Amino acid sequence: MRTQRIGLIAFLSLLATLAVDNFQFIQNPKSKIHNFQVLAQTPDARKSEADRLGKQGEEQYITKQFEASLQSWQRALDLYREIKDRQGEGAAWGNLGMNYYELRNYPKAIECFQQVLAIARELSVHQVEANSLKGLGLSYSAMGHYSKAIEYYQQILAIVQERKDRSSEGYLVKQLEMDLEEDALNNLGVVYLRLGDYPKALEYYQQNLVLVRKRKYRQAEGTALNNLGVVYLRLGDYPKALEYYQQCLVIAREIREYQQSLAIARERGDYQMEETDLDKRIELMRSTGSIQLSLWLARQAEGVALDNLAVAYLGLGDYPKAIDYTQQSLAIAKDIKDRNGEGLALGTLGLTYLSLGNYAKAIDYQQQSLAIVREVKDHQSEGTVLSNLGYALRKSGNLAAAEKTLSDGIKIWESLRASLDGNDANKVSIFEQQARTYRQLQEVLIAQNKTDAALEIAERGRARALVELVARQLSTNPTEQSPSTPPNIDQIKQIAKAQNSTFVQYSIIYDEFKVQGKQQTKESELYIWVIKPTGEVTFRSSDLKPLWQQQNATLANLVTVARESIGVRGRGLGAIARLDEADQTKRFQQLHQLLIEPIADLLPTDPNAHVVFIPQESLFLVPFPALQGKDGKYLIEKHTILTAPSIQVLELTRKQRENLPPFGKGGLTGDALVVGNPIMPSIPPAPGEKPQPLAPLPGAQEEALAIAPLLNTKAIIGKDATKSTIAQLMPKAQIIHLATHGILDDERGIGSAIALAPDLSYKEDIGTVNGLLTAEEILDMKLNADLVVLSACDTGRGKITGDGVIGLSRSLISAGVPSVLVSLWSVPDAPTAELMREFYQNLLHNPDKAQALRQAMLTTMKNHPNPKNWAAFTLIGESD
Repeated sequence: MRTQRIGLIAFLSLLATLAVDNFQFIQNPKSKIHNFQVLAQTPDARKSEADRLGKQGEEQYITKQFEASLQSWQRALDLYREIKDRQGEGAAWGNLGMNYYELRNYPKAIECFQQVLAIARELSVHQVEANSLKGLGLSYSAMGHYSKAIEYYQQILAIVQERKDRSSEGYLVKQLEMDLEEDALNNLGVVYLRLGDYPKALEYYQQNLVLVRKRKYRQAEGTALNNLGVVYLRLGDYPKALEYYQQCLVIAREIREYQQSLAIARERGDYQMEETDLDKRIELMRSTGSIQLSLWLARQAEGVALDNLAVAYLGLGDYPKAIDYTQQSLAIAKDIKDRNGEGLALGTLGLTYLSLGNYAKAIDYQQQSLAIVREVKDHQSEGTVLSNLGYALRKSGNLAAAEKTLSDGIKIWESLRASLDGNDANKVSIFEQQARTYRQLQEVLIAQNKTDAALEIAERGRARALVELVARQLSTNPTEQSPSTPPNIDQIKQIAKAQNSTFVQYSIIYDEFKVQGKQQTKESELYIWVIKPTGEVTFRSSDLKPLWQQQNATLANLVTVARESIGVRGRGLGAIARLDEADQTKRFQQLHQLLIEPIADLLPTDPNAHVVFIPQESLFLVPFPALQGKDGKYLIEKHTILTAPSIQVLELTRKQRENLPPFGKGGLTGDALVVGNPIMPSIPPAPGEKPQPLAPLPGAQEEALAIAPLLNTKAIIGKDATKSTIAQLMPKAQIIHLATHGILDDERGIGSAIALAPDLSYKEDIGTVNGLLTAEEILDMKLNADLVVLSACDTGRGKITGDGVIGLSRSLISAGVPSVLVSLWSVPDAPTAELMREFYQNLLHNPDKAQALRQAMLTTMKNHPNPKNWAAFTLIGESD
């Protein structure tokens, strides 16, 4: 069953999951990978056996027996190789790739499609060449390597364009090429949608719509209209989304009526047939069954289109129309006995009545939906319905029932995550859909004054995938699933005591509010827990509603404006504009008022005592040292500051530190690796664009040359700082200092990365760019460094998720590094060099990294008072 509506406005922003990649080889004969022209036949029995195995593999694939299909096609491949049947090899490789794709083993799928591509080009079979490019594009897209996916889809369009003028091609070949063009345009739209580039997504979806309308392919036209509706829904343009969904509904009904007429015609033909004509009767039954299935699917599509319209009207606040369309969708689902569709429609009705404040009806519909999703064993939807039901129960005032329901929902989410084994990317992705349940349970617990239990849930709901990565890295048997049970309140207190630090944990809470007659999801409160090393736990909160009620802003807006007020920009990208100092002070004082003032009396009075901030969402981008109180003092003047993704991560980084050699006075004499201003690699400015070299960083080179003598080593700069060289040296180093460009996660669709010099002997590999050391590659390293300093632009940033910041710092911690120093923006060269020199000189006399950083900031502040020059760096993890 499609995912139940997981919120109102929150859900609408996620609806793009309905726009899907279009990829088939076996099910659709016109796009079979093995559609090679037969050049020769052999009487060899091995040929017949290979063909038989191939047919068997197809049947197994169609019935979703993917493992069995793999075995059949592998045996067929071996036989085709023995008899040197290149066409057969191409067919086998392609269908192996399809099986691996279905099994989500994308690297293996890519290997197979690369083999098909080579054979297709060798034999000049252009349709198969394009189909293999499609397989590569989809596999890279599934892995999140969107830049590579775009590259392959664009190659398909180039092939089709090059062959369009060949009038000698037959009709069937032309149709196959149009199929490929249609798929490529659709899949490009999907990739740009995932990248959040809505204008590009609209451009390709519109091109796709023009093509399918030209072909009078009504079913594909309905899909194209639906996808355009999804983009406009993401943009919050509900009237435009409605326009496309209405057109989609017209087509769905048209197809349904056509299938109904076919079914009626078949029934009439059946009555006219002689009973003795057995072969015709059997064929008729088969075709009638196929038509009945098509009719069922057409009616189901109509129900989905109606439900999409209901969601759009729900977003517009037109609840009567939302109810009307959902009731129509529900009637169809009941009529065709589509239990999944029935459960979906009931859930949508529940959300609509929730928006109307009719909690009794909302609860009733959600309970009906819950019964169905449990009946069909749809655990994903079960978790979502439990979350929606828990919310309705809370709004109705039944807090005890809400607590139990939301707790049950969390159990479902955690069982689903456990089933993903070691797939980190999928665990992060699925958690994004589940974070709402954890927030709601915190609200329910706080409403019952169960503040300690709410802290346990707040901790349980963050950085789970990272915790599992680090726990596995620490395990004596990393191939096994390491236990990573979230800490209870007593264990949280013990971690604070072991760290001898005061923890400050934030949790941003959202709620539904009626704004201008529409139900909208808005920030409600900021929950704050302070855990002292003595074990004392205190709960406080900040009211966030005035931000949007009075200032038409959000907490994320406030963070962004505060950063912009100090002239944040990328390193080496030009001058910083002169800014109004009073406005800058106002922005950072406002953040201080929300984040610090409610707990200021709970923080240590000793400026050398550690305070560890555990942010959430946009708060990961807050430069805590620069927050300014009413007395005009910066927070760094009063406290020694660190940050962490979660409390449990600190427990694990402590264990990582204990596994490393002592780091103290004289500890800087261990192996150090210092890199500065490598010859820069070329990367595309945007997905699909021509790669351009990154700008050189002469200031970073001077920084590296100044720091290296302090660490008793020689800086590696320029052409010597190749990716392969640095990657080989990193596991041996105790301290790693990288002064170069950092790449953000979603900036170009290539993932977070560190820019190094390209290798002359580079060979293309899955998801790599020559000269870029990606976060994904670091994740697979086994590092022994006690400290890694990323003195590059925005190295502390990345894609912010429910699991924290998905970027370089996360990968380094997962690879075994207990202390990572990163920047939230790029600092001008002179202050950076000064701060780094001070930091390392302080470390020579005091092994406490957080105190060394604090003193370096205070010293740099004297010469460069603007926070942009000294407040960018944050220490994540261990201080000792």
